[in-house]
Amino acid sequence: MLGLSVDALGDHDAWARDIEETQGAKLNFPLLADADKKVSNLYGMIHPNASDTFTVRSVFIIGPDKKVKLMITYPASTGRNFDEVLRVLDSLQLTAQYKVATPVNWKQGQDCIIVPSVPDAEADKLFPKGYKRLKPYLRITPQPNR
Repeated sequence: MLGLSVDALGDHDAWARDIEETQGAKLNFPLLADADKKVSNLYGMIHPNASDTFTVRSVFIIGPDKKVKLMITYPASTGRNFDEVLRVLDSLQLTAQYKVATPVNWKQGQDCIIVPSVPDAEADKLFPKGYKRLKPYLRITPQPNR
């Protein structure tokens, strides 16, 4: 986790104290100052119809291969949902290791979908816990790393 703020570096301590006091959440990740807005503008994080200090709330997940795996942008009026960010991170890590996809509203420990490109003979070997065929292209299996 890394935060980016268009505020000056000196403002971060006071801002972090305000968040802890008013919302009971302590910042436990680095926060970078982008007062000149170079990074914010480069990634389109300044809303075009708002003050240039009123950023959109963007979340980027970047993989070990340095490629963007996920982008979520919230309007400035909406706080981010860290439970959702962590859920997506769990899914990305799981699906990078195994030939599965995660269904809608999936959470850690729930069943997964075997990717359609895996033939049944390979699925038999890859998923020793078995799988349930719902459609010819849709096979459900217990989460492989549990």
